[in-house]
Amino acid sequence: MKRMAPILVLLGVLLAACAPVDLNAPIASYDTGIDPNAWAQIPAGEFFDGQHEVIEATGAYEIMITDVTTEQSAVFLNHAQADGYIKVDSDKIVGYYPGDEFRGVKHEEEIKAGDWIFIPLDDPSQRIQYDGAIFTAQPEYANHPMTMVSWFGAWGYCEYNDWRLPTEVEWEKAGRGDDVRPFPWGDDILRENANFYASRDPFEKMSTFGSRTTPVGFFNGSSYDGYLTLASASPYGLYDMAGNVWQWTGDVYEGMHYRFMRGGSKDTYEMDLRLWVRNNATPTYVSPGVGFRCARDN
Repeated sequence: MKRMAPILVLLGVLLAACAPVDLNAPIASYDTGIDPNAWAQIPAGEFFDGQHEVIEATGAYEIMITDVTTEQSAVFLNHAQADGYIKVDSDKIVGYYPGDEFRGVKHEEEIKAGDWIFIPLDDPSQRIQYDGAIFTAQPEYANHPMTMVSWFGAWGYCEYNDWRLPTEVEWEKAGRGDDVRPFPWGDDILRENANFYASRDPFEKMSTFGSRTTPVGFFNGSSYDGYLTLASASPYGLYDMAGNVWQWTGDVYEGMHYRFMRGGSKDTYEMDLRLWVRNNATPTYVSPGVGFRCARDN
């Protein structure tokens, strides 16, 4: 039995590491001092793409300095429901989308005009609560990024406010500026720069490295109960352009129903937080690691 003990201990450690994260366990609440209603001005002109070879040009535009928060989403849902823009359909919120041009390309799925899922209401990861009449944000997650939102839901939020989702090019330019840095803040990444897998921020469950979101703008050089973050905004002053949650972008590519995301998330490794890394999913996809921010023309 003495010879088996180390194996049993190791097995116990491995089983503990595989234990699911309690998504509704109490979490710390911090005010980051970053205003989620603020926007950054992005000038017209060229910038380097992720391969350092192609130079893209954009017009001038504005983009939110943070992801849309759960609180902002709850406010939107209440106004949108009153206006008939969205409706509750059983266990989900749906809204109208005008559809995409269908070209019948291999593996392409048709996106017709009609009601599509914006957010599910019955998922334990959902931070929006609904009492049958009013939408509210789960208090401890009010200043966290809105997650469990489909591409249609992100598109609908922006569209309702006469905004739009940023294109991939606009997103990358806002994250990098006019040089060739791989991360919004520079060339290297430390745990105190962003929320990613095993970054050991205060919202990570240390026994399992199970990640939760951090409040928007959390990594701004401030100290939270002794945890000192690094100032990690992009050259244009955007926060969370690397880590925390993937961000939906607005491009609808010809012959493709998939939508693309940028930025990496709390569940990915450091390499996926580089500004040129892309991810994609069907527009109905929702995840506790996916959110969005909006852009608008000047």
